[in-house]
Amino acid sequence: MAQGLPRKLTILWALYFVQGLPFGFQATALPVYLRSAGMSLTGIGLATALAIPWMLKIFWAPLVDRYGSERFGRRRSWIVPLQFALAVSTALAAYANPEEQLTPLLVLVLIMNLCAATMDIAVDGLAVDLLAERELGKGNIAQVVGYKVGMLTGGGLLVWASGRIGWEGLFIAMTLLVGASTAVTLSYNERQHTAGSAARVRNHPSIRAILRLLERWLTVPGAGWLLIFIATYKLGENMADTMFKPFLYDAGFGREQIGLWVGTWGMLFSIAGSVAGGFLASRIDLLRAVGMTAVLRAIPVAGEWWLSVVTPTEAKVIAVTCAEHFFGGALTTAMFAFMMSRVDRRIGATHYTLLAAIEVWGKQPAAWISGVITDATSYSFIFGLAFVLSVAYLGLLIPLRRARATTSALAADP
Repeated sequence: MAQGLPRKLTILWALYFVQGLPFGFQATALPVYLRSAGMSLTGIGLATALAIPWMLKIFWAPLVDRYGSERFGRRRSWIVPLQFALAVSTALAAYANPEEQLTPLLVLVLIMNLCAATMDIAVDGLAVDLLAERELGKGNIAQVVGYKVGMLTGGGLLVWASGRIGWEGLFIAMTLLVGASTAVTLSYNERQHTAGSAARVRNHPSIRAILRLLERWLTVPGAGWLLIFIATYKLGENMADTMFKPFLYDAGFGREQIGLWVGTWGMLFSIAGSVAGGFLASRIDLLRAVGMTAVLRAIPVAGEWWLSVVTPTEAKVIAVTCAEHFFGGALTTAMFAFMMSRVDRRIGATHYTLLAAIEVWGKQPAAWISGVITDATSYSFIFGLAFVLSVAYLGLLIPLRRARATTSALAADP
């Protein structure tokens, strides 16, 4: 199995990369475009609700787990059509400039998120099918780094290049990248890599069986603490990140500068942090890795508050941005590896989707209300609140450490 690990990591990297393209644009570039078009901070915060398919995907995850063609590939039979639909929506976005076609653009971003979120269910299921316990650290490096390189491309490099290639060129390039990923997916023989897996991969559980196994896991003592732990780990960070780009714009920095610093350099440091977090998760206890990286992540969140009370300079912004992305990336990879280790592999796509949805449910409302809070107070207040939440989160390590043995035992129970 170890001999096929490079091939597994390559296909997983490509699949997560394509999911990161539209989300990188929405998370990093869209707030700046909306602000330059005159939208209020409240509107920018509410625009993050376009990612709502990522919150709701658990409701159709059992269908993705249940149905799929064994001949074409159980997961691939979902992934390829969704990649095609994503390519169509990004192509149409080339003709929806935010200053003239704002509503169509927002609808298309919602469709992109729907395609990517549904694809993510199948890709997560594929990852659970393919990766052994000892491969989770490296597997989640491919997962997180692939996704973040996609975000770097969609929210940083292409936005930076849009100064030359224009709005249409940005989305045409994104469409071509989605097409290239589809070609990689078509060349991958899923059946060859899952043929030696357990019966859980070969036999499709019924919808009722999927829901019964999921219900059983949810009733185990300690499962509630795990869900709270996952839901709140990005609460403060997401609140600060949503307002950080408008803060930089209001401080006098240009869109291209912000795209380069946050969307490109910041994402490069996030990728480096993800690699570091993955290797850390491969060498020490997964929960300990999450705790260590969560402590380090709180430091640059405090740095964002510091920028709001001093005169932000280019050097200060770059330093805080790179540190925040590095430690945030390390925490994300450690957390995703920890989440995957708690999954019942018989219902891998549905169970991991539940945990991933809980993660989004926890952090997205913070982004939605961040603009409302900032409009009513100040940037320094929202960044200070984000730091307090990041520190308070560390207290959840105590009950979770006591309860994790039970939830881990159930995930491994056949």
